[in-house]
Amino acid sequence: MTETTKQTLRDSAAMRWIALLLLALGMFCAYIFMDILSPIKDLMESTRGWDSKAFGTMEGAETFLNVFVFFLIFAGIILDKMGVRFTAVLSGAVMLIGGLIKYYAISPSFVDSSLAQWFTDNLNYIPIFDELGVSPFYRGMPASAKVAAIGFMIFGCGAEMAGITVSRGIVKWFKGRETALAMGSEMALARLGVATCMIFSPYFAKLGGTVNVSRSVAFGVVLLCIALIMFITYFFMDRKLDSQTGEAEEKDDPFKVKDIGKILSSLGFWLVALLCVLYYSAIFPFQKYAVNMLQCNLTLTPGEGFWAGESVTIVQYIIMLVVAACAFSSNFIKKNKGLKYGLMAVAIVALVVYCFMGFMRGTAETIFAVFPLLAVAITPILGNYVDHKGKAATMLVAGSFLLILCHLTFAFILPLFKGSAVGGTVVAYVTILVLGASFSLVPAALWPSVPKLVDEKIIGSAYALIFWIQNIGLWLFPILIGNVLTSTNAPGTAPDELNYTWALVMLACLGVAALLIGLYLKVVDKKKHLGLEEPNIK
Repeated sequence: MTETTKQTLRDSAAMRWIALLLLALGMFCAYIFMDILSPIKDLMESTRGWDSKAFGTMEGAETFLNVFVFFLIFAGIILDKMGVRFTAVLSGAVMLIGGLIKYYAISPSFVDSSLAQWFTDNLNYIPIFDELGVSPFYRGMPASAKVAAIGFMIFGCGAEMAGITVSRGIVKWFKGRETALAMGSEMALARLGVATCMIFSPYFAKLGGTVNVSRSVAFGVVLLCIALIMFITYFFMDRKLDSQTGEAEEKDDPFKVKDIGKILSSLGFWLVALLCVLYYSAIFPFQKYAVNMLQCNLTLTPGEGFWAGESVTIVQYIIMLVVAACAFSSNFIKKNKGLKYGLMAVAIVALVVYCFMGFMRGTAETIFAVFPLLAVAITPILGNYVDHKGKAATMLVAGSFLLILCHLTFAFILPLFKGSAVGGTVVAYVTILVLGASFSLVPAALWPSVPKLVDEKIIGSAYALIFWIQNIGLWLFPILIGNVLTSTNAPGTAPDELNYTWALVMLACLGVAALLIGLYLKVVDKKKHLGLEEPNIK
């Protein structure tokens, strides 16, 4: 390594992790907006007339353009052609535009507008898409849901573009170093957005004792502005790196269609892509219904006094950050064992306090908000293990098994505790934490494996293809869950009395399919020497 190389930003651990932090914070904000309506599904029904079908159709619209207009494929081409920094800023701008449209659709000013009447009378039939059964709208769908769906489609284009860009950016800054640890850490921080959303979306919707769901979306839009700022900051940092290394963001070789053929001819790529779509389809769509599922299966008694106030939300969120910060930072302390285990102890105590506060508040959203906390703690551990020991394919199998276990527990065990406030809450907390752990196993192992399967020149397109395949599931299963709930529950069933059994069984079946593919992937890896079980750092 030359002296010049040693002086680049990439060879500074601090600079590498600052670049990662900028990308991760952008995704953190995107994750919050992605599920901003999930914890207030019941309020959307009571204030905007959205039933489960309307809610599921709107949520599924997020990936509609990515899947059916192939936007993600184009995003991968843009990424390969224009580079990480340009695509990062572009994705941030697209997310913000979509977020603003969704905010307008949810806002009170839209309700009685002439535009609302137009959308009520139109877009009830979309040629070809209706015949194929994949239309993002349907006759009778509330106008606000239609416009929100359009905004969410645009946001989804930016969010998925950001996802492949962040993955490519991490490979650029960390290749040959702690790639899996970096990707795991990015996902851990980004998924704190899930907990943030679960805690603050209902908080803003009910702020001041009056219900206004548009306040929650406005909170998300502000965070999308912050995400754009993070990506712009990364733009200048990444440009500085290229000026030091002499690398060019634009590719000398033009993109060729045959590059996609190279990717699609890889059996390992297809197995990883299929495992990805099955696994994520059982997680992300579930998140959109999880709070309502808990409302239907738990006996919740809303707290009084301090526990019913607005200040408790802030206190609980601070405790959650203590859990996340202590658990996450303990992974990076190697020599001082006392400090390492001290931080772990603080994290455990704070987690117990956090769970107790969730129980005392008696709200489903604060219970499900615990979902990413165990993931934050163990994702860096898993990423570091893959970097130094390997076993990525084995982790994919383990994650799929835990996924099956959790969804079956939600379907058949949790309802048995209906009527027992303490018992039901304990089962819910444990299952949610284990599901979060499962959510750590797959990303920490899956995303760093992609560079082993394709040439570096077309890695952006490879990520785009995987995300496109994944998006098929993310479009389909929110709609399927909504339709299953509608068909398995009597008309007029209260939002907090729905039966989620068959919807959860459907998600567990996805886990079974992912498990089988994971086992086959291990066989193929051993036979074809793909290197998935080998460490990233040799």
